[in-house]
Amino acid sequence: MNKPLILVVEDDIPVRNLITITLKTHGYRYLTAGTGDGAVVEASSHNPDVVLLDLGLPDMDGVDVIRKIRTWSNLPIIVISARSEDTDKIDALDAGADDYLTKPFSVEELLARLRVVERRMALMNGEAQTAESVYTNGRLRIDFAAGCAYMGDKELHLTSTEYKLLCLMAKNTGKVLTHTYITQKVWGSSWENDIASLRVFMATLRKKLESEPDAPQYIQTHIGIGYRMIKVE
Repeated sequence: MNKPLILVVEDDIPVRNLITITLKTHGYRYLTAGTGDGAVVEASSHNPDVVLLDLGLPDMDGVDVIRKIRTWSNLPIIVISARSEDTDKIDALDAGADDYLTKPFSVEELLARLRVVERRMALMNGEAQTAESVYTNGRLRIDFAAGCAYMGDKELHLTSTEYKLLCLMAKNTGKVLTHTYITQKVWGSSWENDIASLRVFMATLRKKLESEPDAPQYIQTHIGIGYRMIKVE
């Protein structure tokens, strides 16, 4: 099976070379673009499997590139940017990015993020067409058809809101979901009270899901941004 085709969108040539050499060394196929317009053209022409996107492009903001690509494609987009403020991360994730890596970054971390994306792609693509009815992650199992969730052989007694949250996180395993995205999906709005409620429900869900809530195995908090369902090996 071929490795995913990666579109690298980066105008800084040394950084772009570092990324492409890393990809080539590990067997990935890749394309490159140095501008936002070039990124949109490459994405629409070659249909890459993953986009690695810098936000600070010479002709347009990377967030606008995400929005353009999202008008026709749900392909995974990993932002790689020197912008480290929470607001920048939230803007990119709310626009449709799947993950956010802050410069300077380690090669190992970049490869780890790509492996997460590959697992998500395998889950979404035929490997687990059964995932349409049953989701399995470590000891966690969700039977969507029956509306039940289990930890090992034990059924989890969840409220309807907790179950909605769990299903939303499960269907986006490996992806950082912002507070705004989650509250809009679960409550249909994202007022401050909804975000406060989200924290409460997430805490109660974790107590039922995690054997050690202070060292979560399944749901990871991204402070000030949102949550991510971790793929358990």
